[in-house]
Order: sequence, then C-alpha cells, then structure tokens
Amino acid sequence: MNAIALAAIGIFIFILGYRFYSKFIAERIFKLDPNYVTPAHRFKDGVDFVPTNKFVLWGHHFTSVAGAAPILGPAIAVYWGWLPAVLWVVFGTVFAAGVHDFGTLVLSVRNKGQSVGTLAHRLIGQRGKVLFLFIILILVLMVNAVFAWVIAKLFISYPASVVPVFIQIPLALWIGHAVYKKNKKMLIPSVFALAIMYITAIVASQVSFLQIDLVQYMGGENGTGIFGLDPISTAFFIWIIVLMVYVYIASTLPVWKLLQPRDFINSHQLIVGLGILYLGLLFTNPEITAPMTNPDADISWFPLLFITIACGAISGFHGLVSSGTTSKQLDKETDARFVGYLGAVGEGVLALISIIAVITLFPDRESFFATYSSFQASNGAGLGAFIEGATSLAQGLMIPAEVASTIVSIIVVSFAATTLDTSVRLMRYIISELGVEYKIPSLEKKHVATTIAVGASAALVLLPEGPNGFGSGGYLLWPLFGTANQLLAGISLLLISIWLKKLGRNYIITIVPMIFLMFMTLWAMFQQVFLQWAWYAKQPSMLLFIFGAIIFVFTLWIILTAVQALLKNKDPDFSGDE
Repeated sequence: MNAIALAAIGIFIFILGYRFYSKFIAERIFKLDPNYVTPAHRFKDGVDFVPTNKFVLWGHHFTSVAGAAPILGPAIAVYWGWLPAVLWVVFGTVFAAGVHDFGTLVLSVRNKGQSVGTLAHRLIGQRGKVLFLFIILILVLMVNAVFAWVIAKLFISYPASVVPVFIQIPLALWIGHAVYKKNKKMLIPSVFALAIMYITAIVASQVSFLQIDLVQYMGGENGTGIFGLDPISTAFFIWIIVLMVYVYIASTLPVWKLLQPRDFINSHQLIVGLGILYLGLLFTNPEITAPMTNPDADISWFPLLFITIACGAISGFHGLVSSGTTSKQLDKETDARFVGYLGAVGEGVLALISIIAVITLFPDRESFFATYSSFQASNGAGLGAFIEGATSLAQGLMIPAEVASTIVSIIVVSFAATTLDTSVRLMRYIISELGVEYKIPSLEKKHVATTIAVGASAALVLLPEGPNGFGSGGYLLWPLFGTANQLLAGISLLLISIWLKKLGRNYIITIVPMIFLMFMTLWAMFQQVFLQWAWYAKQPSMLLFIFGAIIFVFTLWIILTAVQALLKNKDPDFSGDE
C-alpha cells in the first residue's frame, strides 16, 4: 500500500472525529457553558491557576502529553505489522483518547481544578481515592524514569542535539517574562526562539565543538569512566543527574515562567516537525515495505498491542495532565474541546507518522525482519528506527542527513523533557495530597515533595540492570509503564461514567471504551505479571513484578468499588459542580 494514501485516510478520520464526534460530546453530553467561571479565574494565584489563551494552553497541553511515548510505542508495535497498529492508533484516538482527555479536563474544571485522583473520593469513596492515588504515584514515577532514560540515551547517541535543547531554557524564561510581566504577545517571540534553536541545530550538526559528546570526552568507548563505570554508563549517569537537577527547578517554578512558554515553543516545533515529516512523505512518496501483519511473531499481538502503543492511542497520563495542570489554566469551559480532544488528535497524528516513518524505512521485507526479528528486538530498535525513518523523510525536502537527524532528535528530546517536567510536578501534587491524607505536614511542603519525586525517579532509572547494562531502568519499565498507563485511562473513564450517570446523562461514550480498555489491559497485565514470571526473571525484574502485582490488585479493588458506585441510582441532588 502507498504510504501517502495511508496517511491521508488516517488524517481524514481524525478530522471527522474532531469536527463531528467531539462537537456532539461537547454540546449533548458535557453541555459546556461559555459563561461558567473556570478554576483558573476562581482561584487565580499566578502560579498554578493562570487563565491562559486556548492556543497557548493547547501548546502546553499537547507538548506535555506528547512526549516520546506516541513515537516509541507505535515504533515498537509495528513488529506485529502496520495494519493493527494503524487501526488502533486511528480509532483509539477518535473513540477513546479524545473522549478520555476531553472528559477528564471537563470533570476537573467542574470540580475546582482537582485531579482525577482527588475526585475519586467524591465519586467512589475515600478508599478508592487512596488506592487510585497510589496507582497514579507509581505511574508518574515510571513516566519520570522512562522519559529521563530516553533523553539521556538520545543525548549520548546524538550529541549535536544537546546545545539546541538547552538553549531553549533561557529563551523560554525570556518569553515568560516578556508575556506575563511586559504584556507582550507570545507568538512572535516563540517563533523567534524556535528559529534560534534550529539555527543552532544546523551549526551544531556541522561543528564538532558544539557537540556535547561526554563519551568522547572520556576517550571514547574504550576510555576511562568514573565510579568504576565504562564511558557510556558514566555519560548516562551524568545526564540523568543533570536532568534531575533541571526538572527539580522547572517543576517548582510558576508555570508561566518556564513551562508555558517552553511548551508553546515546542508546540510550534511539533507543528514544524510534523510538517517536515508529512511534506517529506509527499515528496519522497515511499512504498510501505514492512508487512501488513506478522503471522510469525514470537508473541501474540492480542492483547499486547494495546499496551505497547500506549500513548499513541490512549493514555492515562493525559488525564493526569488534563486534570492536574491544564484544568487550572482553562480560560473558558468551551475551550476544553479544542484543548482536550484536539490535543489527543494531535498525538494520534504524531503516532501515525511514527508508524509510517518506520514501515517505509527498510528497502525490503527481509531488512525489516532483520531488525524486528523478535518482540524483544523491536523494543530496542523502535526509537532508532523512527529517527532513521524520519531522517529519510526529511531528506525529501533536501535537508542534509546530519541536520535532519539532529532536528528529529531535538524534537523527541524536547517533548520527552516537557512530559518529564509535567510529570514531576504532578508527582509533587500527589505526594502533597497523600501528606494531607495521612496527616504528614512535611510532605505538603513543595520542596520536600519535589525532592522525594526527583530522588525516587533518579533511583528507579539508575538502579535496574538489564540487557542494556547500567541505567537500563527505562528499557525494563516500558512494558509495565504501558499497562499502568492504560489501566489509569480505564479508571478515569469509569470515573467520568459515574459522574455522567449522577448527572443523569448518557454515559455510553465513556463506558464502552472503558470496558474494552480494562479487558485488554488487565488481560495483558495478568500475562506479564503472573504468567510470564520466567520472562521477567531473565532480565531480572523483581522490582517490576512487585510494581505490577500492586497495580493489578489495586486496580481490581478500585474497579469493584467503582462498579458499585456506578450501579447506584442517579443522585437527584448531584449538580456535578463543586
């Protein structure tokens, strides 16, 4: 099949979903009110509650949820063939992700900007809330570890990306000050900042002294590292420490100082990146050489496909962002459709081009299977295959290979860093909420909670050993990250269903994807945690087994509690607004 036709069909379905389905949900199910006073105005504090233009907020929300996951997951899942991957990305985005992201945003806005974890108390009781918060805490901890791992690995593999990525920080601080202190518009400065980043990327890809290659500084792969580590492991360790220091600072600053302006820059970067890839697709017009399906796969796609693609189709982490940070910045309630549903569609568009970049990379089917020889091999090859495939598409626009690979790696790193910032901030919120719950005042303090979040994240990504050696925590955590992420999305859909039923509204749009998601994910998780203990033990992963077992049991407990709440009759006094 022709790759352009595949992309066109997918994008057309996305457009239909946003134009008609999201409008139906906004008007008939959620009944959005343009005059409703949102938490951003009601609790405006200039730190977390900040009324924000919907285009700026879309940029912040989109880049916070995009990250590297909608690239990495689909790039791994093509092992089973491109057809099942594309179908789940497209229809999962329209009927599951869009509803979930949109729904969690509206639910939070209607409840003082509280997170879905806190709202679980009101909807399914105190015990359900505590269990849910612990599941969320484990998930964001894994998100921190996975994305820190991805960034560190890319800095090592693509040293020309380091300076352009870090130059974005002072530029974002300058933009934040100009916009919120000098009342300047954000569009022109952010475009200017992006231009500086890409000019720096072009220069860095050609000039060696601008490439921060820590491995070469230590004499290459055969050189001498520190703490008894080899140079690659030493470089990885240093980058993790640098990243943790950075996210500590970034996650404690007011959102307008760094997160919002940098995310707005990244939203332009995403648009530019997607434009380069899709235009490159038009100019190169590549044929799909990967198989439509892989009948010889060493492990069945059903149900593992749905947790492998993860954020490329639906993600529980999106609900945390929608209810944790985005809801506190929504200017008008009617903006929720644009920010929430269209944000999910943007992620689907990114996942779709990720699949196309990989399945058109190889000259023939034999070359594809040489790289994707097993499911285990696809986990290690996915991200590299995407960067190579994206570089190949970009070359269709006459962009040199070195520049193209640097720009693609910058895009992946920037999105991963944005998700990392937001995730650490969310983890701080959750730790503080647990401090309130268990009456531990010290945990309510911002810097105490942030220190715990950053320290635990660094430990998790650095401690595990695996097939890639020291610092392979992110690699090992990916399968469990996918299951926890999808379970969280299912629980959030269940909470939205309970909320809609209490309001006396039709909740079929949330309960159907919830049942599908819960069934597939619990099945996949049961296989991974209990039936494949031998597979886990090879890596080794007692830590994963413990995490997986806890999440599995807690999820079943929450489902039973939530189903009881769902089966109760409608509450005639429930307004849905607190």
